[in-house]
Amino acid sequence: MKDFSAINASKANFDDIYVMPDPRAYFSILGALDYIIPDLADPVVRQILTAYSKIHDRRPRVLDVGCSYGINAAVHRFPVNVDLLRRRYASADMAAVSPDELMTLDKNFFESWPDIGAADFIGLDISGKAVNYAKQVGLLQDGIVANLEQDRITAAQAKVAGSADVILSTGCIGYVSEKTYTQLLNTMSRRPWVISFVLRMFSYNGFEKVMQAHGLVTERLASATFVQRRFRDQEEMENTVSTLARLGIDPSGFEADGMIHAELYLSRPPEDVRQASLDELVTVTSGRNRLTGARYVRVETADGPQVALAP
Repeated sequence: MKDFSAINASKANFDDIYVMPDPRAYFSILGALDYIIPDLADPVVRQILTAYSKIHDRRPRVLDVGCSYGINAAVHRFPVNVDLLRRRYASADMAAVSPDELMTLDKNFFESWPDIGAADFIGLDISGKAVNYAKQVGLLQDGIVANLEQDRITAAQAKVAGSADVILSTGCIGYVSEKTYTQLLNTMSRRPWVISFVLRMFSYNGFEKVMQAHGLVTERLASATFVQRRFRDQEEMENTVSTLARLGIDPSGFEADGMIHAELYLSRPPEDVRQASLDELVTVTSGRNRLTGARYVRVETADGPQVALAP
């Protein structure tokens, strides 16, 4: 975790948006940076969950680690996407209502859509306000408010976590370490599938060792990466590119083009892996061309690499 802390220091800090009673600030700030990984991850997650259901003959229950306001559950369960939700919360009418009024409106909003999900969702997050919102509006069936990096999981929390069939993270790896995952895996009576979208600057090696110790085999999808968002500013872009270079990771064509990229890892029991590899389970489409705002890019000049804005 010491290495993760140093890397996180190079990234923009968005802690403030996760302690609000509703997701308006979340969508305002991250939406302005084309935060799209929930949208890009969902088709892949859906394919993996469908495969799980076929192998195990049951509808899985997903534990979303770092669930915040239940965005992954919303995008997966209902025919909405991040941009639709961003525009909803950006309207003047929505900005004027109280958090309690918004919670009621959002509950009715999500109930008005058909549930097209392939799984049920529970969540884990250190923000009680975010978890409470996601539960109150019906996105999560249950939620755990805990910092498992610092605290031991309680019996009540372990009961909730242990009911999951699948553990999902679309951006929490690096903010949590193997310590959190060890505690979660220890609660589970059956070996889960673990879906992790991991920013390229964070090593997954330690997590793979934990998975192996719990009888899981880890695969990495080599054919694609997944855009998380644009960089917030030039400083974040330069710091991230420098961090990747120090780690021996080439940012050319990825972060050097102004976007933060994640890789997909899937851990499963070996007998499930033998039925179909990760490459056989998923079909991936790129999200690179869906970004709409100007982004910081690294360009080669006669004076060496420089950072510029690209439309």
